[in-house]
Amino acid sequence: MTYRVLITDHPAATVDVERAVFDAAGVEMVVAESTDPASLAALAADVDAIATCFAKVPAAVLDNAPRCRTVARFGVGVDNIDVARAGELGIVVTNVPVYCVDEVADHTLMLLLALARRLVPFAADTAAGRWNRSLAPVPVRLRGKTFGIIGVGAIGSAVIPRASALGMDVLALRRHGGEIEGATAVSSLDELLTAADVVSLHLPLNSSTHHLIGARELGLMKPTALLLNTSRGGLVDTTALTAALSEGRLGGAGLDVTEPEPLPADHPLRTMANVVLTPHYAFSSDGSMADLSRTAGHHVLDVLAGRRPESIVNPEVLTSPALRTPELA
Repeated sequence: MTYRVLITDHPAATVDVERAVFDAAGVEMVVAESTDPASLAALAADVDAIATCFAKVPAAVLDNAPRCRTVARFGVGVDNIDVARAGELGIVVTNVPVYCVDEVADHTLMLLLALARRLVPFAADTAAGRWNRSLAPVPVRLRGKTFGIIGVGAIGSAVIPRASALGMDVLALRRHGGEIEGATAVSSLDELLTAADVVSLHLPLNSSTHHLIGARELGLMKPTALLLNTSRGGLVDTTALTAALSEGRLGGAGLDVTEPEPLPADHPLRTMANVVLTPHYAFSSDGSMADLSRTAGHHVLDVLAGRRPESIVNPEVLTSPALRTPELA
């Protein structure tokens, strides 16, 4: 039997890496031309696996995929996949949690430096033929300032030495507590927000973290503080953030992710001088994209061959009577 895998969308410009992985294993690849749920549901009807990047894989798609054994995410977060429904159907969901650690950590620092050095307004004005050192507020000295990290997984941990290298004092909040190498652990979100000059988010998006940073939390931050988000847009209440920035109650924001994504063309955040926006590409580099495609592809092959992949998002499915790959139990 030839297995078939549906590629809903992919992280790189081509599917060359994925094709090499699946061709070598004799697996047929179906690449979607549209990512709307109806189109994906139709394509999912006769596939054994689904691999997805940003496209949503809701229950309607999963319910129409009776042969599907696994959904593999090209990335870390799985908020675009109905993981609960996948579990009910006995489908294993995988992700790739460590492919872009250096890239996202570097991007976080880039956003910080761009904000602190007022890079965007100065660069744009100079490129336009002017030479005005008074265009924007005086840049911020980072040495001696406090950098607060919320979420100390692989990426948050990688940000710690980078912030330290700038001469910043690092505070960190980890859900399970305990000592944190290179940083001073704090016991509460409020404590970190109150003390930090820079707040950087490194958390998954789920029901407990949605709008973790809202009006109340922004009100605890220093009016000069900078907020960085390279994780998921839904961690921050966009309306509350926009109000805080426009009213001068926050110093600035560096956002690789937003809610919604992308922002409407006329959204105020797009034109604020103290906001740096990038199009959710912190994960991207020539090395990380190849690693991502290759690893996610091998996760699919592992499940189809009855081997446990190295990163299972819903491990409880392995003990479910509905498990579609009983060899994994």
